[in-house]
Amino acid sequence: MHHSSEILLGLFIVYIAAQIGAEISQRLKMPAVVGELLAGVLIGPSVLGLINVNEALEVLAEIGAVLLLFSVGLETRISELRKIGTTAFMVGIAGVILPFLLGFLWAHLAGFDTPRAMFVAAAFVATSAGITARVLQEMGVLNRVESQVILGAAIIDDILAMLLLAVVTALQGGGINITSLLLMLLEAIGFVIVVVMVGSYLMKHSTHLLDAPISPHSPLTISVTLCIGLAVASSYFGLAAIIGAFLAGLVLSETVEHYTLDKELLPITALLVPFFFVVTGAKIDISSLGNYSALMAVVVVTVLAVAGKLVGCGLGALSLGKKSALIVGMGMVPRGEVGIIVASLGLQANVITGGTYAIIIAMCLLTSIIAPPALNKLLAGVNDQHKPSRPSR
Repeated sequence: MHHSSEILLGLFIVYIAAQIGAEISQRLKMPAVVGELLAGVLIGPSVLGLINVNEALEVLAEIGAVLLLFSVGLETRISELRKIGTTAFMVGIAGVILPFLLGFLWAHLAGFDTPRAMFVAAAFVATSAGITARVLQEMGVLNRVESQVILGAAIIDDILAMLLLAVVTALQGGGINITSLLLMLLEAIGFVIVVVMVGSYLMKHSTHLLDAPISPHSPLTISVTLCIGLAVASSYFGLAAIIGAFLAGLVLSETVEHYTLDKELLPITALLVPFFFVVTGAKIDISSLGNYSALMAVVVVTVLAVAGKLVGCGLGALSLGKKSALIVGMGMVPRGEVGIIVASLGLQANVITGGTYAIIIAMCLLTSIIAPPALNKLLAGVNDQHKPSRPSR
């Protein structure tokens, strides 16, 4: 078969599997993302072997994640995030410290030396904003205060996880350059602040740039260009590309066109976002977990990973009330692509073995599958007493 035909066939299989998985999941009263993740496991190399995760799928998955967080940003207001800034900061800090300590404890007891144990623990830290954001978006609760806390804390998580990963990577080489780490941290924080402050100011005072388009599609194309540009800039500052995309949406949410942009983006996200979740599921190698000790390790690691975020982030959000704190804690549970990236770096650098890599990947996948239905149930049983009002434009 011709190479281009193989690529198209792979895209077709992934998209069909995503739609079937989402449909089944929703019929079972679970978020679509659960079905998409499991569909990826099923069609991936370790089960049916219908697809291999090649460069084309990786690129589409990355674009899907970027557009997902961009659309979430469009539905989020900077003024709302400012109201919960202190709580989000507390959630972000606690959601890094406790999971890291639990991950380090497990790795140390499993026989890893201190530097390697710290690397394994780093995979426990960062939250996958994409997975939780999809659930919140599906339920139409992005304006709830708990959702705002989760999204704000996810940005803080990403900055701290980036710094932590830099530390543990440096330890593998035998030393840490404090100056470089501080510079990296300041650059990341500065990038977020500049984009939010300057970007929101410019958008509030330059809405005519989108009001008088060259063509009917210009507002959307200009906005998507900003999204991709900030995603690229974000990665240059050591942050995940999805953070830059979220910030782009956040800035554009200050314009009067943000409702229109959100609607115009829906067909694009419907096409591309499923690739992110299916590809994430397809990356797990079930064959590496075919013995009792490995399965028990997966169970223990997953329990620790869930408990770390549920307790740590929950304590950070306790000022919102116990039920809201539980929602925030559960919303921060998914590790998704962030933990997978850390594990992949460890495998490439020979810091961890293939078996440990499979255990971490399984944990990332399981936390991504466990959290959505639990979050769905928690949110369905809560009234809107904490929902902040959204001013009319």
